[in-house]
Amino acid sequence: MARVILPRPRGFWLRRLLRDTRAAYMVEFAGALPILLFLIFGGLEVANMAITHMRVNQIAISLADNASRLKQESVSGAPRIREYDVNQAFTAAVQQGSDLHLKENGRMILSSLETNATGGQWIHWQRCSGAKTQYASSWGAQGTGATGNAFQGMGPTDNKVTAEPDSAVMVAEVVYEYQPLFKTAFFGTFTMRKYAAMYVRDDRDLSGTDGISNPAPQATRSIC
Repeated sequence: MARVILPRPRGFWLRRLLRDTRAAYMVEFAGALPILLFLIFGGLEVANMAITHMRVNQIAISLADNASRLKQESVSGAPRIREYDVNQAFTAAVQQGSDLHLKENGRMILSSLETNATGGQWIHWQRCSGAKTQYASSWGAQGTGATGNAFQGMGPTDNKVTAEPDSAVMVAEVVYEYQPLFKTAFFGTFTMRKYAAMYVRDDRDLSGTDGISNPAPQATRSIC
């Protein structure tokens, strides 16, 4: 006797598919995977940003501290700072941030904040290092405040750093273009800017056109 095969009712395959629970966990995991990956990578990126903020801040502190200790002894007067000494301070900062590629991705600005002839605040000299030359000091270039008392000092408006007469403050600014771990549309490049200030530790000869000597063999001036 021949077997008669009746046609399936309309919607049979759809209902069968809806009742099929095989590999349901794989489907759910595949749907949740993008969110899970975003949370993992996002957490790593946030942690890296926090560490980089701290490291750039420490580099600024070290640069200001090293600059405050620089001096060349002199038998005829107070010690002077040399262009060579300033370059060495920048070299130390670059080494400290070598894995950040600070030299290629940043800009270091070192200023000597002093007082002018009338007691006003004055940026006597300023030196810079780093490939990102588009960044300048947030509070003025070399020569700012040379006369008068209009210039109030360096630093944030509510926390200005000022120098005492016959002394100097080394103000270091470090600007760094953050390089994300993951090159995606969610984490772009942005700029970190940190600063630190340290009083010069010992007597220093602050005279001269820009307060920095350059005896033979002369060093390259890291002008801004």
